[in-house]
Amino acid sequence: MQTEKKVEKTTKKERDVPSLVLKIVFLVVAVLYIALLIFGRWIFAADNVFYVGLNIFIQAEAPNIWLRSLGYIIFLSALSYVVRLGLKQCTRFLKRGKALLDLLCSFIKYIAVIAMIFAVLSVWGVDTAALIAGIGILSLIVGLGAQPLIEDIIAGLFIVFEGIYDVGDIIVVDNFRGTVKEIGIRTTQIEDAGGDIKVINNSDIRTLVNMTSQLSLAICDVDIEYDESLERVELIIKENLTAIREKIPDIAEGPFYLGVAALGASGVTLRFTANCRESEKFQVQRDLNRQIKLLFDRHGINIPFTQIVVHAPAPASVATATTAAPMPANKTHEAARRAADEFVDEQRELTRGMSVGDEQNL
Repeated sequence: MQTEKKVEKTTKKERDVPSLVLKIVFLVVAVLYIALLIFGRWIFAADNVFYVGLNIFIQAEAPNIWLRSLGYIIFLSALSYVVRLGLKQCTRFLKRGKALLDLLCSFIKYIAVIAMIFAVLSVWGVDTAALIAGIGILSLIVGLGAQPLIEDIIAGLFIVFEGIYDVGDIIVVDNFRGTVKEIGIRTTQIEDAGGDIKVINNSDIRTLVNMTSQLSLAICDVDIEYDESLERVELIIKENLTAIREKIPDIAEGPFYLGVAALGASGVTLRFTANCRESEKFQVQRDLNRQIKLLFDRHGINIPFTQIVVHAPAPASVATATTAAPMPANKTHEAARRAADEFVDEQRELTRGMSVGDEQNL
């Protein structure tokens, strides 16, 4: 399994190499172009065709259209890249609002492309004012056939401004659970625990569960033997809940002892819960399982194996009420029993309102 993951990572790196090379080439070209704008006046003559053509801030009567077009493309691309890079750097310092910045980045990218197209067309002598008027009519016609696209854009705006979810939130959409990686104009990208990314159109997100908006519940169910004194176990749990909390720093609230969850075929099931962040839920469950197991081992509390007890039928003359086996003697003193009852009542009040029943498949 580890070998397969290494192969997948290597393959991904190999696929990223061409993209990385293109980014490096673009950055080099952009830096050279900015240097040309700043220092070109001291390097080239004022009427140099190369300098005048590339420098879009020089108004010339007949600049080289190829160089001027290239100048607009490089300048607008570099400007868009720098602005988007700055916005992405800002997301590192924000806990919320990352989705809005991502949406702004998407708008800037599309606006830069549109501005680039119009700038290049104007260089080639196209009447952009008439073109914009024509595009307005054309967009009305196309808009009637592009309703899904418009729905995606509007849905994306509502998602961002209503704060339904944000970048970094863990959500469940159509039984797909993952972390929101990006919220774009048209789509939302969600990455699951295995690194798979699901791309969903914003308008297709009808219902979802945001697991990050509130603390999540980590649940630990542990069985003890029927022969074990329940009051003794509850007193041991009472004395060690605080210590368990200190050993699991990811727990935000708890842990709590909810009592007997079930009377199983082989043992009595005890339920423990703790509130934590959704991203740490499964690790808290594993840590809680470990600490309860270590606690039971230290105090000689056995977790039963699955077992089947077979009773042979007794003769009718023997199986009478007078020969029934007496109830076993109580193993716990009265004071200990009262202390255990008080602890259970206290935990019941602390966990009142928590919905952790088996009907929720938790």
